[in-house]
Amino acid sequence: MLSEFFLQIVWYLVFGVAALMYTILDGFDLGVGILHPFARNDKERRIFLNSIGPVWDGNEVWLVIILGGLFAGFPGAYATILSAFYTLIMILIACLIFRATAIEFRSKSESVAWRKFWDFFFFLSSILIAFILGVGLGNFVLGIPLDSNYVYVGNFWHFLRPFPILTGITVVFLLAMHGSIYLVMKTEGEEHKYLRKWVKPCIGLFFLFYVITSIVTLLTIPYMTDRMEAMPWLFAIPVLAFIVILSVPFFIKKGYDGWAFISSCLSIALLFIVYGVGTFPNILRSSLLPNQNSITVFNSSSSVHTLEILLLIVLIGLPFVFAYGFWIYRIFRGKVQIDKHSY
Repeated sequence: MLSEFFLQIVWYLVFGVAALMYTILDGFDLGVGILHPFARNDKERRIFLNSIGPVWDGNEVWLVIILGGLFAGFPGAYATILSAFYTLIMILIACLIFRATAIEFRSKSESVAWRKFWDFFFFLSSILIAFILGVGLGNFVLGIPLDSNYVYVGNFWHFLRPFPILTGITVVFLLAMHGSIYLVMKTEGEEHKYLRKWVKPCIGLFFLFYVITSIVTLLTIPYMTDRMEAMPWLFAIPVLAFIVILSVPFFIKKGYDGWAFISSCLSIALLFIVYGVGTFPNILRSSLLPNQNSITVFNSSSSVHTLEILLLIVLIGLPFVFAYGFWIYRIFRGKVQIDKHSY
């Protein structure tokens, strides 16, 4: 029998990998949606949609894995998070539905008004999803008021404090950068030249808000660096993240679009690691009595037997998810071509 501590750590890592994969993969989908209104004509809007058309729904599978993994592996955390963040989650689900509907319905009619209607909802739902994810991240870092029974005792507006709003804006620009690089990889000709001009301002805006968020975190949330101060070598992670982010415009300038996209993915991964280093073992920090009321990896996990069964399921199922993703991306690799079957 595997030890409880080992299983808890492994399942936390599985949950973290699923969250990372969703952010990287559905992140560029959201970035494309955020940039969609800036396309010059209907052809470019169709190119945007067709760049993500074969993969966007598959990318959302990771969101299902996140919620399913949280429910099965950390039911205590699942119960508190879904009840505390209920309104935000309902808005998020509504936006996911509207985004899917907009993608599928947009090109079902030649009507200009019809297409503009769905274009608006594609953009609005994409930017709201990114913003809500960022607001949620900010609240996870800052903590929310939980009582001794792990019950949320605040209200909806408590989630919209300045720091979560700042992280929400930062995530919007992060995904806009991620999406712009993806579009550059998937286009050619005049559209490619036009889109290359978008990457630099997207990177600049993200970098600006990334620096602001980092400074605010260091000045107002000191516990995020406690573990780094205890183990100084961990400071190498945010430094490396900073370097990787700076490498994105370098690769774009040199015309290495694929490497720029890989760097964008790596920057997201490193920022996830920084978050994990700063918050572990907390899953959801309590702002009232952090040492007593916070929900952690250790006080919210399932039984050892349940975690063993879940680990077996993951070892069997996760390779299929990765294999399917690899197969789809390989089939639809290359530049976007518009034909009669396109969106």
